[in-house]
Amino acid sequence: MQNSGRTRFLRAAVRIGCIASPVIIASCLLLALLTFNPPIATHSQSSGLQSSDYYQLRSVGDVQFSPDGSRIAYSVTNNDKPGSPYSQLWLMDVASGKTTQVEGASGGARWSPDGKLIACSGRTGDKAGQSGLIVVRADGSQPTFIAPVQSTNHPLPSTGERIAWSPGNKQIAFISATPGPETESATGDPMVITRYLYKPTASEGMTRFNDNRRTHIFIADIETKQVRQLTDGTYYEHSIDWSPNGDEILFVSNREPDPDRFFNYDVFAIKVGDGKVRQLTRTENVEYRPRWSPDGKMIVYLGTKRGLTSSETTMEDTHVWTMNADGSNRREIGGAIDNRQGAPEWSEDGSAVYFTVQDRGNVRFYRLPAPGSKPEVVINDRGSVGSWSVGRNGSVAYSFAAPRDLAQLYLRANGATKQLTNLNQTTLGSRLIAEVEALTFQSFDGLEIEAFLTRPLGMTADSKHPMITVIHGGPHGQQGPMFNSKAQVYAARGWAVLMVNFRGSTGYGQKFADAIFRDQNGGEAKDVLYGVEAALRRNSWIDRERLGVEGVSYGGQLTNWLVTQTNRFRAAIPIAGISNLITQNYLAYYHDYLAVEFGAFPHQEGLMDLLWQRSPIRYAGNVKTPVMLVHGENDNDVPIAEAEQFYIALKDVGVETVMIRYPREGHGVRESKHVVDLIDRSVAWYEKHFRNAREALGQER
Repeated sequence: MQNSGRTRFLRAAVRIGCIASPVIIASCLLLALLTFNPPIATHSQSSGLQSSDYYQLRSVGDVQFSPDGSRIAYSVTNNDKPGSPYSQLWLMDVASGKTTQVEGASGGARWSPDGKLIACSGRTGDKAGQSGLIVVRADGSQPTFIAPVQSTNHPLPSTGERIAWSPGNKQIAFISATPGPETESATGDPMVITRYLYKPTASEGMTRFNDNRRTHIFIADIETKQVRQLTDGTYYEHSIDWSPNGDEILFVSNREPDPDRFFNYDVFAIKVGDGKVRQLTRTENVEYRPRWSPDGKMIVYLGTKRGLTSSETTMEDTHVWTMNADGSNRREIGGAIDNRQGAPEWSEDGSAVYFTVQDRGNVRFYRLPAPGSKPEVVINDRGSVGSWSVGRNGSVAYSFAAPRDLAQLYLRANGATKQLTNLNQTTLGSRLIAEVEALTFQSFDGLEIEAFLTRPLGMTADSKHPMITVIHGGPHGQQGPMFNSKAQVYAARGWAVLMVNFRGSTGYGQKFADAIFRDQNGGEAKDVLYGVEAALRRNSWIDRERLGVEGVSYGGQLTNWLVTQTNRFRAAIPIAGISNLITQNYLAYYHDYLAVEFGAFPHQEGLMDLLWQRSPIRYAGNVKTPVMLVHGENDNDVPIAEAEQFYIALKDVGVETVMIRYPREGHGVRESKHVVDLIDRSVAWYEKHFRNAREALGQER
């Protein structure tokens, strides 16, 4: 689509109200830490979750059945070492339940078609200690290094498979990155920037800019270890799947004339023998995660329908589609379910398609017996289905986050569900877990909104408890009843936690997600406030004088906005939040997000004025709530400048404000010690201001 066409689309989107969807100064860190350095929070209610418990919590990630269904390969995420969480690969024998750790393997396991080998990411234990793509035997033994793998910091949203076996078990296709033509000039002195997307998603160390490496498809021979590069050029290829007959490999790429400016994945197939590429889709919308049917005659994938999609977030729900192997007869087979759908996969015989669906704070698992037939719910439990793998006879191995634990490994077979791992039994078995209840209410305009309330521990007949409102990011995301470690720490201190799925959230249908169009910091902010009032009306034990608010990313933005619009909250903690929509648009790594959310680019149709009107910093003079701004130094999703300018604005106003800057962190906080530190600082921040509120109330009386 030409640029003029895009512009026409954007203008049309404004009229119809419908459009497709979605850190830096090290010397200041010490000052920020010295300015506000609370002691580690402690509490007498040791029966509930403590912040330090976070180090011991583990969760299941990627899950893969062996071809014969006898074993499950699954990754486990750990938090007990310095730095960010790390993954380990484990194998489970389904019949006996015996587990084995695959030494040196970190995850991404994919079984060979004959089930004798596993390809994965990891490091060999020999003297060379090479890392990259390795292969181990089905029992996890004899790790063999196959090829190095290079990554890129370029934003690649919603990528799919990075490893694909050939049908004959002798070759592996994998994704790795190579230097692009801009590399030399962009790393020189001076640096010469020519790309529109010149920033990475997050930067490590001093790598503040796009490394300009392109991801391509490589093929490795298992026996000879010889590797050949199958694709080349300035595009990014990923999300691969090897055809059943072995001739072609599916992949996804954005081959628009200006792919940095317009995010538009299409599906391609490349001949393994001669590298000839054929384009299977040529649409204005986006296609993700294609998979061949077992007979190679069809392809299933995720797709959108609108003419513009952001590389950062997606307003339009993705649905499951199919097409013939030649790209013809494209059909939206997931349309009967009006909710966001996850990556699809065929059943073993090709008679059905499986996928997840976001649904009112939960993530369900569905089976579509045949295109056009009625979808069937396979897993409908309260919580969230994560990674999953369908085995023989329709059995499903999957990770599942329940209300009382992080994601664990489950097996559903013959109509029965069995939990296979209990990784947090030692930690959580001795802790009381607070209950989470759903509540619905009518917002200011009559729209029904759902929220989730975590009840505090230690309640008595006449006790009063603070409440923290925690706002999700996105904005097109959702919160639900799943176990939330920070909320549980708050509950252990006797605090309630309210999570509101405001308009714009996913899991409530497309019309609900679209209700935020051209209205950021509008109706959805009112939804949050109406949710607070609904919780207060229905729960007399909530202390109206001790209310806090926080959120990450878009939740941080709404937190910034709310403290400029109301003095309802005694303390606020915006994390990685936007304060100025205009600067955000031009400083973030992506520049198409507001075009999708508002229907035009900021320079078009007077949008700049509207963005300023909806920017929290414009109303900084209204703020009286103490604010603790939290940001990662290397955040390029919401640059730390968003916190810096709001910090100075609030200081100018005379509001009690502190800025916490976490080194090495990108968007949000990942390093384990930072996560625990943030929980403790949050508790101390609220305790200080809740105490001040009580003292002030006592003086008034």
